[in-house]
Amino acid sequence: MSRRDPGASVVASVIAPPHAADYDERMSSGPAARAKVRPEEYLAMERASAERHEYFQGDVFAMAGGSRAHSLIGANIVVALSNALRDRPCEVHGSDMRVKIEATGLYTYPDATVVCGQARLEDAVGDTLMNPLAIFEVLSDSTESYDRGRKFEQYRTVPSLAAVVLVSQKQPHVEHFARQTDGSWTLREARAGQNLHLPALGCEVAVDALYLKVFAEGATPG
Repeated sequence: MSRRDPGASVVASVIAPPHAADYDERMSSGPAARAKVRPEEYLAMERASAERHEYFQGDVFAMAGGSRAHSLIGANIVVALSNALRDRPCEVHGSDMRVKIEATGLYTYPDATVVCGQARLEDAVGDTLMNPLAIFEVLSDSTESYDRGRKFEQYRTVPSLAAVVLVSQKQPHVEHFARQTDGSWTLREARAGQNLHLPALGCEVAVDALYLKVFAEGATPG
């Protein structure tokens, strides 16, 4: 599949979602035969596209499709965080907010992102966030290894980022990775009936609220 940027007249090869194995292969195999896309070309194409894509080192990746459970959990995360942070100077964004990892050049779309204080945006268009405080990812079979591995590794390079939360869509299970003052990361888990404590945000949310209606009778996760 290809997509043309009307402004730059560039055709970019769009390849499969960036699973960890594919990422590792590209990192170790040197320059690919496909034409590379510059960041400014990617942004122009993305802003003109009805679909979302990730960008890394000149390659443009189609985003993996989501399931019913993935969609519900993502929406529940945004609602729960918005309610919890209503009286704080924080913004909660869903999966439409693009995040740039400055250290590596990755452009990606977390399932939910929180920024507190002044949002730092890449340009005047205002659709690419540079200073997330917390990122939430809903795990899926096709991208879990990437979310846990290379993507999480890149997230950890963001100076402002204090929390990364991985949310299962198969069962009520949340993994909260928190940055410590010495730069290390600690893991705390929360399950059904428990609260997810988020010290970096100064709030907590009920795990059950993140899974509202996900496991309703007659519905199947995944």
